[in-house]
Amino acid sequence: MSEQTFGKVITAMVTPFDQQGNVNYEMAEKLAVHLVNNGSDSLLVSGTTGESPTLSWSEKCQLFKVVKKAVGNKAKVLAGTGGNSTQHAIEMTQEVAKMGLDGSLQVVPYYNKPPQEGLYEHFKKIAETVGNFPIMLYNIPGRTGTNMSPETTAKLAKIDNIVAIKEASGNLEQACKIRRMTDSSFLIYAGDDFLTLPLLTVGGVGVVSVASHLVGLQMQEMIAAYNQQQGSQASQINVKLFPLFKVLFCTSNPLPIKAALNLQGWDVGGVRLPLVSISEKLKQEVKLVLEELSLL
Repeated sequence: MSEQTFGKVITAMVTPFDQQGNVNYEMAEKLAVHLVNNGSDSLLVSGTTGESPTLSWSEKCQLFKVVKKAVGNKAKVLAGTGGNSTQHAIEMTQEVAKMGLDGSLQVVPYYNKPPQEGLYEHFKKIAETVGNFPIMLYNIPGRTGTNMSPETTAKLAKIDNIVAIKEASGNLEQACKIRRMTDSSFLIYAGDDFLTLPLLTVGGVGVVSVASHLVGLQMQEMIAAYNQQQGSQASQINVKLFPLFKVLFCTSNPLPIKAALNLQGWDVGGVRLPLVSISEKLKQEVKLVLEELSLL
């Protein structure tokens, strides 16, 4: 990996909690090491899967430090420091840059529903305040209420330290437009596991993944097969893993992946309100897929 490259498989890491609902830093450390030893090039801490909205800033800071110390130079660590307040996002991103982390994920501002020019100014301002600290944009209109256009993304990609995007619009046409409008050095990552392989065909480089908690090595194998022009093999892996990709989003993320990890023996605990535990019916669906893939 180059200095501003995060690899092919970035795991959007869950935040483990103990029985009292406190962050379980010891388990986070163990999980981080396991993920890096099993296919993850980088770890994203305090993203959607990490339940960032319900973590305090002090909890996030401690998580960043614990995970970075645990993985050292074996993997890169990105911090979810985006928000719908530009000034707050700047302050958080400046802090993690000082910690020695490897990059920041910046989500499209939610609830405010800014116009495209507002999105551009928001991300531009953040990037300008953190020097050469690498930034990955995060477009997920299903959660934010706003879709960042390919034109806005391409405009932002011209800023030196805005180096990548997690494109979770679910729209391959949009991803293709971004690829056509940006330099090849600008990295496009799938934001949905089941779109990893299709995104590679339109110029993507990898995925910010939930499934890689369980099948990181297989995700690497699929991407490597595609890059080595072994399309048939890549397709076979994709088809095999497809039921897992789907069941992990049978309800709000991260409920299914936390259930799956707990079934595997990883004591990552439950979730914080307003999220609630996965239903027993859906838990059984998750368990069935894990058994079919020999993950239990």
